[in-house]
Amino acid sequence: MPGQVVSADTALGFTVPGLHVRGRLVRLGGVIEQILSAHGYPPVIERLLSEALVVCALLGTLLKHDDGQLTMQAQAEDSAVSLLVCDYKAGSLRGYILHDAERVMALPFEPTLPDLFGTGYLAITFDQAVSEERYQGIVPLEGTSLAAAIEHYFAQSEQVPSLVRVSVEGDVAGGMLLQHLPEGEEGRDRLHTRLDHPEWEEAAILGATIKPEELCDPALPLETIIWRLFSQASEIRTHDAVPLSRGCRCDVAHIRAVLEQFSAEERATMADAAGVISVDCAFCAKAFPINLGE
Repeated sequence: MPGQVVSADTALGFTVPGLHVRGRLVRLGGVIEQILSAHGYPPVIERLLSEALVVCALLGTLLKHDDGQLTMQAQAEDSAVSLLVCDYKAGSLRGYILHDAERVMALPFEPTLPDLFGTGYLAITFDQAVSEERYQGIVPLEGTSLAAAIEHYFAQSEQVPSLVRVSVEGDVAGGMLLQHLPEGEEGRDRLHTRLDHPEWEEAAILGATIKPEELCDPALPLETIIWRLFSQASEIRTHDAVPLSRGCRCDVAHIRAVLEQFSAEERATMADAAGVISVDCAFCAKAFPINLGE
């Protein structure tokens, strides 16, 4: 394995050819703090968003090109959490949650996914910018955790056996995605697998031995985790580490460009008496006043 030392705010991909497995490890520290500090969410919602950002990074690093974007959305009605949105692009993460404060206060200390969302759905969208392909899978929100819901998504939407583990310890969050790809992942636009390979059972058993504290320990390099899990494998390949950052892409120039797509009459109805349109960004919790006269 290469000699890179990988710890926080990083994603690291790997493959174990002998087991027909590929995987991703993610650990977030400062990125989580930066994103959460803009919102003032209650602890339960902070934990949920932390988990979602880890999952988004795990899935986003499956994209082949930096211009692509991965968007994950969980939505429900008449529940403590009505909307969760995260996206990933070129190593940058952002996300937000809409919730009912009174219902959140009534949740148990460690709520399950049904406690948070009730009955809802999970939508994951892969936008491949280079090929201009867009694929979206939508499945019911099933399982007791967000990690379990992602496993269900891959089983139902992609037919790919997957193991997902996510942990949050204080101000650090980490996760692992392990997938069975006997046909390999190079040169394929979509994931592909068959379900008759015994190697996956072995790989899943090994992957399931990962401890939550290992995922979140900043002093434990991600490479070391991979080596511990698959030390008996004849070959382990690690990819270049991907640095992760907070990346809300809203700015005045972008917002002006969006507003210019509306007619002058439509923009006038959006503006106040002083001719200012106030645009709120849910991701960074900022308001952008746009003066139409400037």
